Amino acid sequence: MTNFKDMQPETLLAQAGGSIDMQSGGVVPPIQPATTYVRDESYNPLNENNIYARPHNDVVRQAEDVLAQLEGGTAGLLFPSGMAAIAALFRAVPSGGRVVIQSGIYWNTTKWVRDFCERRQIDVDEVDTSDAAALAAVCAKGPANIVWVETPSNPWLKITDVAAAKKAADSCGALLAVDSTAASPVLTNPLKLGADIVMHSTTKVINGHSDVLGGVLITKKITSVWEDIVTDRASAGAVMGPFEAWLLLRGMRTMALRVDRMVDNAMKISAFLDDHPKVDSVLYPGLEDHTGHALAKEQMPGGFGFLMSFLVKGDREMALLVAGKMKLFHRATSLGGVESLVEHRHTIEPHTGIPETLLRISVGAEHADDLIADLGQALGQ
Repeated sequence: MTNFKDMQPETLLAQAGGSIDMQSGGVVPPIQPATTYVRDESYNPLNENNIYARPHNDVVRQAEDVLAQLEGGTAGLLFPSGMAAIAALFRAVPSGGRVVIQSGIYWNTTKWVRDFCERRQIDVDEVDTSDAAALAAVCAKGPANIVWVETPSNPWLKITDVAAAKKAADSCGALLAVDSTAASPVLTNPLKLGADIVMHSTTKVINGHSDVLGGVLITKKITSVWEDIVTDRASAGAVMGPFEAWLLLRGMRTMALRVDRMVDNAMKISAFLDDHPKVDSVLYPGLEDHTGHALAKEQMPGGFGFLMSFLVKGDREMALLVAGKMKLFHRATSLGGVESLVEHRHTIEPHTGIPETLLRISVGAEHADDLIADLGQALGQ
């Protein structure tokens, strides 16, 4: 078969995992659920790549290879959740180190990093990384190990200049790691913009069907930190199972199509909400008045994403009433699936300063007219 590295992302995804299983002739990758692998009479592995399932499984490697190629990276590692991937990266920071993380991001990331770093006597500086000058100033305070950026951010939809963040990270000797979950490899590639490591919660749009937990780290190049992460994953057992990896590969085969539809829907919905008299403001980088629009247009050539937030006019009760009236938007916590979701963030995390009137929506692959009609009836036409 032609070298997949020479192909466009849409082709790479459609053929994810290889087009033919040569042993059976099947057009999809096989699943090997074995937990251990046999050796010959001389005690040599029959397959030198497979000794024990914790670090070795063919379909897991296939999914990792596809994701690494999509991002333009050297290698990828799958984990059983996005948080497991994040934890694996931060566990590589030595006790007494220092990390810089973006403020106002996915709350569980912030909470876990704070707790972990407190236990390990690691200094944590939090800063709005969409403000390049503020990030540079924090990095200038002294050496650091990791600069962590989430762009677009969840739920504020702020855009961070990855190239500027890389310059700031370099100034303090840190690796730049980017959570690109709300974008996907179809829309942007942080490694090509300067990042050292990119993370995705593959639970979200990469799988796209709300039925697989997973996370992935992809590195631009093999470093001592990356080798430590590889060793830690193999030893600690934070691995994805073969069935989950197979489902992930299956979901990836339609990712380009799904993302294209979802982004198109999101653009139409953002315009509708931006013009609605019962909406105070819309947080979506596809809108020209969004503070990060120009940067997002440059960094996200594939589109502005499928995640957005909007503030309902009124109070908390009004926002909850609007969410409660929605019929097509499921009231659930997640993003990136083919089904559209709505979440009242203040109910989930009232302690983080989220406005009581903010609703976050993940736009799915339904018809845009139906989704707009649902939003319209919920808000009041």
